[in-house]
Amino acid sequence: MDPRPALAVLVVVLLLGSTAFAVDVAGGRQYEPVAFEDTIELGLTGAVTVRADGRFVVPKAEAFYSGYRYVVGYYGVETLVDHLNSEGREATVGRPLAVFVTDFADSDVSLSPEGYLAVPQGPGAGTGWVPASEAVYVVGSEARTPAGPVVVPFSERAAAESFVAAHGGEVRQWREIRETSFGTGAATRERMRESVAERRAWADRQVAATRPLLDRPVSVVVGEDAPTLGAALERAPPNTTVRVPAGTYDVSTVTVGKPLTLRGAGNDTHLRGDGNGSVVRVRASGVAVVDLRVTGVGNETSPDVRRENDTEWDYAVQMGYGFGDAAVDVVAANGTLVRGVWTRTPANGVLLRDTSGSVVEDVTVVGSEDWMDGFMGVMSMRARPVVQDSTFLRGRDGVYTHLSDGIVVRDNRMVGNRFGVHLMYTSDALLANNTVREAVTAGLIVMTRPEGNALVGNDVRDSAAGVNVAGGRSYVAENVLVGNRYGIQAPSKRSLYERNVVAYNDVGLRASSILPTDRVVANDFVHNGRPVTASLGPLRVLTVEGRGNYWADAPGFDRDGDGVLERRYDPTGKVDPLVGQVGAARTLAHSPAIAAVRALGDAVPGLRGTGAVDTAPLARPVRPGVVAALDGPANATEVAA
Repeated sequence: MDPRPALAVLVVVLLLGSTAFAVDVAGGRQYEPVAFEDTIELGLTGAVTVRADGRFVVPKAEAFYSGYRYVVGYYGVETLVDHLNSEGREATVGRPLAVFVTDFADSDVSLSPEGYLAVPQGPGAGTGWVPASEAVYVVGSEARTPAGPVVVPFSERAAAESFVAAHGGEVRQWREIRETSFGTGAATRERMRESVAERRAWADRQVAATRPLLDRPVSVVVGEDAPTLGAALERAPPNTTVRVPAGTYDVSTVTVGKPLTLRGAGNDTHLRGDGNGSVVRVRASGVAVVDLRVTGVGNETSPDVRRENDTEWDYAVQMGYGFGDAAVDVVAANGTLVRGVWTRTPANGVLLRDTSGSVVEDVTVVGSEDWMDGFMGVMSMRARPVVQDSTFLRGRDGVYTHLSDGIVVRDNRMVGNRFGVHLMYTSDALLANNTVREAVTAGLIVMTRPEGNALVGNDVRDSAAGVNVAGGRSYVAENVLVGNRYGIQAPSKRSLYERNVVAYNDVGLRASSILPTDRVVANDFVHNGRPVTASLGPLRVLTVEGRGNYWADAPGFDRDGDGVLERRYDPTGKVDPLVGQVGAARTLAHSPAIAAVRALGDAVPGLRGTGAVDTAPLARPVRPGVVAALDGPANATEVAA
């Protein structure tokens, strides 16, 4: 029996149903703003929005879309406009049905000394909402957020002009704002790659700047020129080296308070603390701590914890880790070098706080057997260091960052930690060429809505998750993720995932963002238990500019030789993921019945539901050499070892 007549009837019925919805919208449905906390948010980083709570106001926007069941909330008019203008937005969420922006007209708005927007609070006070097309906007004023200049909307032109008179700027109409690019959307592939090169170059410069610290002349030798390490540090003139010969030195805490190089003889020089605090404290810039074995570290919070200049939102983290004990504790000491240090510690290995340009390299930190009892291999708070060529065994996190924008963590090895690298409130970081094994929760994790992070060239295996990337505008590229429960977890927005090899995981890609704005292209998905899971939000299209990803055993043929299969691939479907696992699946995948269902889904978007589709799957691996080296679970395990 020919199924086409019945299929045609069904298509007509469904199209009539979708037309009825369109008529209903055109018939004048009224939209009203909702509570912002009930929206799906895009915009500022977690660090900025938490700091804004009760301290200053960030202009917001809300949009209702024809193809999306949720209201999208935006921090900043800039984010709204860039999303409205973004490539693929209409295919993902449909056309905008109603758009609202914050109205500052009757809010008695003022600026703080930093330029942040402030409005009185209380009954009857605060801001309202206005349709975006009816508002006027002040641009180029003194108003800003911690992320930069901000557009301020008003429902009345007179109020906008009054704001300009007080704070500068100019008034613009919605059509002018709508046509502007504010640069908050997804960065281009070229710009992301450039940023990786720039961050590598910055790290190289910091490392080079610390090299002269290794060549300082020896001024004091412990045991020869001074009886104790403390006495040697006191006696040595600045910009010289205190040499600590092989041996065991019982110390409580030693403090380096001037630019010196403290140098031992590797593991043969053992500084043994008394278990009551940090062992080596650095409190001056230009210090080097080199070639030492350190034990006897305390595991309590440092007694110098203070709330000055700190807000409530990060105080608990500071109390627990940022002011905790460490083998080497570096505070307000820029350009410090910690190199060749081995430590077994129940607390932090190296603590860096309020410091920039410091370098941690070739250190080994052995943490607690049970990660819940441990601290961090490297704890970076309000710091921008380079952490490289080091080993972190067990403990809580190999490297933990808190408010450490721009940190570079590269060429390290982490085994048995909770997280290999854990970014909190940290943007513009580079995590490159790290090797992670047996991470309890995730190899590399990015949390608290940061932006602009790059995870490039890392190798994560035998862990709960390979990479887990929240926030926005991240670049996840050329990683090898093998034998994990999840290869990639992607609750991110406006990020690019490319040239990753995702193989032999239980789930290759877990696309968990309710608002799908990521680009997933040119990756190799090889023999994962389930290629993709995506249970939230609308259909995700894993194709960019006519090219998708490589899926091992994907049905289809490359008849015209352009490297793309002529048949789309449904990684969350019922049939396509079984090809290569179930003998009849390939035959079923090419059957007329499946082809008819696929054609119906293409004709009627409402039938697609959630999930993912690659409309241009690649015929060959993007990184064939890496894929060939992982040819089978046994070999994958062998390579991992």
